Amino acid sequence: MKQTLLRNRGYITLMIAQLISSIGDWLSIVAIITMVGLKWNATPIEVSLIILCLAVPMALFGPFAGTFADRFNRKTLMVVSDLVRAGLVLMLIFATTIWMVYICLFGIGMFAALFIPAKNGKLKELVPDDQMKSAMSITSMIDSGTKVLGPLLSGLLVTAFGANPVFLIDSATFILSAILLLTLPASVFSNESTVETNGKAISFKEDFLQGVSFMKGNRFLLVGLSILTISLLILQLSDSQIIVLIRELTNASPDLFGILVTGSGLGMFFSGWLLAKKTEYKPILLMLLGVCGMGVSFGLLAVFTGMDLSYSILWGPGLGLVAGFSAGIVFIPFQAAVQTDTPVHITGRVFGVINSATTTATIIGPLLGGILVTIFGVIPMFIATGSLLVMMSLVGLLFRSKIERRENDVSKGQQRTQGAASS
Repeated sequence: MKQTLLRNRGYITLMIAQLISSIGDWLSIVAIITMVGLKWNATPIEVSLIILCLAVPMALFGPFAGTFADRFNRKTLMVVSDLVRAGLVLMLIFATTIWMVYICLFGIGMFAALFIPAKNGKLKELVPDDQMKSAMSITSMIDSGTKVLGPLLSGLLVTAFGANPVFLIDSATFILSAILLLTLPASVFSNESTVETNGKAISFKEDFLQGVSFMKGNRFLLVGLSILTISLLILQLSDSQIIVLIRELTNASPDLFGILVTGSGLGMFFSGWLLAKKTEYKPILLMLLGVCGMGVSFGLLAVFTGMDLSYSILWGPGLGLVAGFSAGIVFIPFQAAVQTDTPVHITGRVFGVINSATTTATIIGPLLGGILVTIFGVIPMFIATGSLLVMMSLVGLLFRSKIERRENDVSKGQQRTQGAASS
């Protein structure tokens, strides 16, 4: 199976394009924060709005972008998205006010919201279902690997050359990605089949509602998305406050935060590597175990910090590694199962809704977390986060057998539907 997947030229091309553009994304994010935070002396709120300008378009337009990705040629949408983002990143060089930066970032976020469901839909076209778990694991390895290497590389480049050359490099990565995507094979299904029925054109609204109807009828998709979104919301209550937690330590290393984040990225990379090899697993079981692992990690971070335990340079990154690995076994099995169970002609809509839900959680979580930490303190908040995640996993495990029985029934029905749609 592994050899067959690595011989899939379309899949390899798509992954190389993802690798190049993901590294470029991290390059520009660090460069923007450095420019705005250090050179322009932006306030904490102004810095926070940088991330929100990238995230809010995904939350608002994700479901609608997914419908576009199902109605139009996915390869074309990805190429256009890359080229437009290349131009917007280039405009950051000429930005003289923070509002110009916000406008550019909001536009980048909008076209990223279009790119992601189009990419997931194209992946569904290129990879057969029996290889999808390995494919999604490799995709996760690329994401986590660039999370580790991108900021490090960006920091070195910004220090050596400044922010503007980094923006040029990021723009070039989008252009290179677009060139690679142009070589992808054509769609394996006709998009026209999704916009016409018995000679009558289906409206955009009806097309959108078709995707919603599919999601409502899939028990596993609803349960898995609920687990993913709720756990992400709970996690973000504290995850965004890790730097505040570290400040509670008496002898914390100045590099502890960066090393902890690196450990988290390595943990996700390792989980992707493992799941690419071991594809026979129960998605719900792994997701719940992952939620429990994240809860235990965050709880221990709070306990050890409260004890002011020595050698934080060892146990901090170690718990970060466990948390990252646990996060990987939450995200990867769910996304692989969604790719397998979803018919190819509505993949964009389904992933558009998923991206919208998870992005909303990452927006609300940090904002709410900042308020709660201010009221209750950072250590109690981390303990509460860990406890809620563990409790959530235990409740899920009690009902797992019922969910998985329904999941098997739905998967068989959806596979029959997919086969009909692709023929």
